[in-house]
Amino acid sequence: MQNNGLPVDRSRSLLHRANQAFFFVGGFGVASWAPLVPLLKARLGVAEDVLGLLLLCIGVGSLVTMPFAGVLAGHFGCRRVIAVDSLVFAALLVALAMVDNIVLAVPTLLLFGSSMGIIDVTINIHAVRVEQLLKRRVMSGMHALWSVGGFMGAGLFGVWMALGFTPLGATACSAGIIVLLVLAFARFLLAGRSAPEGRALAVPHGIVAFVAAVAGISFLVEGAVMDWSGVFLTEVRAMDMSLAGTGFAVFSAAMLLMRLLGDAIVNRLGARRVVFFGSVIAIAGFLLVIVSSSAWLIFPGFFAIGFGCANIVPIFFSLMGKQQDMTINAAVAAVSTCGYLGVLMGPAAIGFIAHSTSLLASFVLLAVLLFVQLLIGLHVFRKVA
Repeated sequence: MQNNGLPVDRSRSLLHRANQAFFFVGGFGVASWAPLVPLLKARLGVAEDVLGLLLLCIGVGSLVTMPFAGVLAGHFGCRRVIAVDSLVFAALLVALAMVDNIVLAVPTLLLFGSSMGIIDVTINIHAVRVEQLLKRRVMSGMHALWSVGGFMGAGLFGVWMALGFTPLGATACSAGIIVLLVLAFARFLLAGRSAPEGRALAVPHGIVAFVAAVAGISFLVEGAVMDWSGVFLTEVRAMDMSLAGTGFAVFSAAMLLMRLLGDAIVNRLGARRVVFFGSVIAIAGFLLVIVSSSAWLIFPGFFAIGFGCANIVPIFFSLMGKQQDMTINAAVAAVSTCGYLGVLMGPAAIGFIAHSTSLLASFVLLAVLLFVQLLIGLHVFRKVA
């Protein structure tokens, strides 16, 4: 690693902080987009069904690009891809605050999704390589910074608006923060290119296919809690609408807390034990949510789900640096893509199942999927760790 004349320890610390900064950028950018959705709907004058199709463009853009992101990182180097894509990400945020017709909205949303997918994959590739270089676990802390960025992005947009900025001005301020972070930290990222990939499209195979399944289930559960916990609380448990967001808020707080502590916990207990006990705790959390009608048990149940699930995905991303079936770039791209598929398809699948049976039955299925995930994860550890 080039250290630009800095002492090695100092250079590695800056490398670590730089990778954290771009996880923050990812979460910050996504959260800065969320408040723009109702504004985009109003500007375009479209109904909810058309808006839903427009938002699908983001998912399509991400899914099309993510499998190829590893090749980009290998050819151009993580530093260049992360820096350029972050700047494009910021520019597209501003564009989304300005676009006023569907003809422009569709390609802008597709590009925004593509940019989001590229940064998601490349920062995880970079994090795996940072762990290899530092010879210690940092992945959970990296993922925690994505969550911190999400909280900050949503909060600061509200601050800009409260100060009297227009939506465009508020978005420009948020984009400006991303640009400043790029200017401050991009130079400390790893610049090296990797060996050419065997294929352009990252299709999971070997042990990576099992890890991809773990990621798909993990993100499916997270997406289901995000999209359906409020409906569950208000319709199944008949809670007041004022409590609709509390389940996901408690889940998110637990996940952030455990990711901030995750690297130290994994170092102390070992990755296999954290995955095992985390899965058991998350399943127990779902059981609390399913069988209880009391808020005093339901909300601790959501906390337990976030607590248990928090470090599973970071642990398996770290394992991509130890497996031999695919290159790191291709493996991370494949796992990220399958995880994103879980986020996109999971909530919709839960909706169909809930319509055919009940939302309570859908939550039982989520607990069963976590048990399946645990079995797959233990198989991966037998093969890799």
